[in-house]
Amino acid sequence: MFTGIVEETGFVKAIYLQGESGTIQIAASKVLQGTKLGDSIAVNGICLTMTKILADGFEADVMAETVRRSSLKAMREGSVVNLERAMACDGRFGGHIVSGHIDGVGEIVSIRPEGNAIWYQIRAKEEILRYIVSKGSIAIDGISLTVAAVEEDTFLVSVIPHTRSQTALKERSVGDVVNLENDVIGKYVERLLGLKKSEGNENAGLTYEMLEALEW
Repeated sequence: MFTGIVEETGFVKAIYLQGESGTIQIAASKVLQGTKLGDSIAVNGICLTMTKILADGFEADVMAETVRRSSLKAMREGSVVNLERAMACDGRFGGHIVSGHIDGVGEIVSIRPEGNAIWYQIRAKEEILRYIVSKGSIAIDGISLTVAAVEEDTFLVSVIPHTRSQTALKERSVGDVVNLENDVIGKYVERLLGLKKSEGNENAGLTYEMLEALEW
């Protein structure tokens, strides 16, 4: 479990993909402190298991599902990445609940300054946007951010200078692809209430009749 508060930025030392799986080596320093083989590190929001500790970084395996869902396939040697260790039980929860399981990717369509902040507008597919709400939380490349607005096929976040300077956002440009993880609460609520209509079941979903039948 992560919080979306980036501890440091590193960069890709090497990436070896055979088909849609392989290994990746990340240059890092702070996130190596107190870590051991088998620990989890969020790399641009992707939860990866440390399989080898290097003198100046670590190595992790990447599987096909991770490559398909994320921006990993676009990474190259030298790509700057956000890094965060798994949250310690005695740590502060400064962001929001981030699992490190990427829901999909988005594309930066505009970047514009406003005062001391920077606005990022990101285009995403409907299956991602459906869980995004104004003033809710979203993890972008593993960064916990607050959604400022949701539009037809995009959403916007306003980023303070500290967040931009301490993360890989400062390296991002219009057209870049970013990893997105929705707030897990919305997905669980939808699942538990049966809002997703199953195939052949047009009556699935939350209705007034269901609410009236509840014993309060």
